[in-house]
Amino acid sequence: MIKHSLRLTFAATLLGMALAATPARTEEAYDPWPGLVQDIFNNRPMNDGNDVIGIEMPYRAEDAAIVPVTLRAKLSPGDNRRIRAITLVIDRNPAPMAARFELGLDANVSEISTRVRVNNYTDVHAVAELSDGQLYVSKTYVKASGGCSAPAAKNAEEAKNRLGQMRYRQFDRADEAPASRIREAQIMIGHPNNSGLQMDQVTQLYIPAFFVNQLRLWQDDSLVLAVEGGISISEDPNIRFTYVSTGAKHFRAEATDTDGHIFRNEWDVGKPGM
Repeated sequence: MIKHSLRLTFAATLLGMALAATPARTEEAYDPWPGLVQDIFNNRPMNDGNDVIGIEMPYRAEDAAIVPVTLRAKLSPGDNRRIRAITLVIDRNPAPMAARFELGLDANVSEISTRVRVNNYTDVHAVAELSDGQLYVSKTYVKASGGCSAPAAKNAEEAKNRLGQMRYRQFDRADEAPASRIREAQIMIGHPNNSGLQMDQVTQLYIPAFFVNQLRLWQDDSLVLAVEGGISISEDPNIRFTYVSTGAKHFRAEATDTDGHIFRNEWDVGKPGM
């Protein structure tokens, strides 16, 4: 009788373990990407983009609230098409479309880096729209969780004092000759970029979503980048990018946020800074 009871108990334990594991397996098996193709891209055909657009992220993120991502154009020099726009999709985030980058016609942007929040272990897709209207997709996988609900690094008063402050930097490129017109630059904006999923540690209430939703960059009057952002872009957004100089003397930026604030700044190309 005792042996029979032990066998029953053991069988029940195994059954319970199997049932407990089922939701995790079901969640892992669920692929949101087909639905996102329909919702974000109106079910347009997706081509293999491994030779068109590269996406680089750490496989295991050190901090889910500031995960670095780099998008890199990979079109061959003989290809007469150009990349018009790149959409970054973090499949399992609450708002999967993290950002859309429209590339200026004459800027020849070839690389874009930023920092994002990642809320769950997820595929991340980069979709490039080419000048022939075709879409090309590449993907990577990231192990991170809780990035969208992680508390802000800066307190509310500090964030308020830095709201809208912009900084523009240029970088020397060791791989380019002095006469090259290729430039590498970075734009940084002071903004909490609240996701709407973070909790105030004092009141225990959710902080309303409040983020930079539009950013446009020009060299003189020629568009370099136009960025549509969402809650997945990390606190204090920064965009680092390469572009081809037109010989412009000034670089300028304009950003808006979800509360209707407009932030503008302009710098001499030879003297970037605050």
